[in-house]
Amino acid sequence: MQLSKQDVLAKANAASKNTLMETLNIEMVDYGDDFLVARMPVDSRVYQPDGVLHGGATAALAESVGSFASHIFLDIENKFVRGLEITANHLKSVTEGYVYAKATFLHKGRTTQLLDIRVTDDNDNLVSICRLSTISLPKKK
Repeated sequence: MQLSKQDVLAKANAASKNTLMETLNIEMVDYGDDFLVARMPVDSRVYQPDGVLHGGATAALAESVGSFASHIFLDIENKFVRGLEITANHLKSVTEGYVYAKATFLHKGRTTQLLDIRVTDDNDNLVSICRLSTISLPKKK
């Protein structure tokens, strides 16, 4: 049975309870055949001491959306996904509003995956470019 778009997003957001994603208010907001989008509010919880978005919070957003993308687009009945490496190039500061992370696959292999994650602000300005590699391994029966 194929889940609806709303059901997939609701399921992903429900899985975030009592996790870092809930702490940072990261929410999955859109997905299609080859992408997943999450958003995170920019407020004092994710600031550096000088009042701008912390790069670590941006990386957490990117890793969260990339890992969820691997879960959604791979066989999670029989496999689990873990992040292997993340890189983040921060290009613009943000002080308020939301940041949005859109994850798309550059490589979707059976065992390893590589995702491109573009983080933008409310005005669609590019904030960060991230790359995440993940691995999918068999679940023990």
